[in-house]
Amino acid sequence: MKIARLSMQQGYRYAIYDPDADDYIVLADDPLFAREVKPTGQRVAKADAELVAPMLPRTKVFGFGGTYSQGATAADLSTFLKPSTSVTGPEDPIMVPQWAPGLVHEAEIAVVIAHPLKDATAAQARKAILGYTVIDDLTVTGVGPAQAKYWDSSLPLGPVIETDFDYQQARITSRVNGNLVTDVQAADLAFSPEELVAIASQHTSLLPGDIVLTGTGTANGEVTHQDVVEVTVEGIGTIRNQIFAPHLAPQAN
Repeated sequence: MKIARLSMQQGYRYAIYDPDADDYIVLADDPLFAREVKPTGQRVAKADAELVAPMLPRTKVFGFGGTYSQGATAADLSTFLKPSTSVTGPEDPIMVPQWAPGLVHEAEIAVVIAHPLKDATAAQARKAILGYTVIDDLTVTGVGPAQAKYWDSSLPLGPVIETDFDYQQARITSRVNGNLVTDVQAADLAFSPEELVAIASQHTSLLPGDIVLTGTGTANGEVTHQDVVEVTVEGIGTIRNQIFAPHLAPQAN
């Protein structure tokens, strides 16, 4: 099931994508908290749907580094937090802060948490996962690790949350201005998504709506002013965002 969040005349509404009709079925409530998913009867054609970030983290985004290093242990992983204000939509422009000396993109799978977790096992974490989505963890270079990650709109996310997803069958790609930059298999992760969620829960309590990033499996790709970055995860979809950073634009001679 693909869960989307739409911008509509009456505000933001959750919806489920219907592949047979190629449209979205609008839901009455937030599926994260509703006891059962109830459609309103309203449908929105895919071509007319304005998708926004399918989930706004209620408290935080928890990220990892080093997750594709084979033989790594939990102690080898680097970790970081991003605020909820870092999340932006699957086609929103990325406004890079003036203080950023450079920028790279990181194509990843993210996990959306459905239930509270603390010091969980991987089996417990599996039961607490709502689904999976596509993210681009945009990171400023040349500054400290916290400053590199926490700026507004640094985490485009979407286009949907896929509840029925097998990461071991997924290919992750990124393109900058149409040119292939990232091409990895999620099966090469040294830790399963549920193992990463469990590890995250040992660092901090995870709450419904929190997002856990699974890390990048390739060298980070540099991006600059007006570049268009596309990140695709097979089985979920594609996000496409244009970078706006006039201060990083190449200077004419």
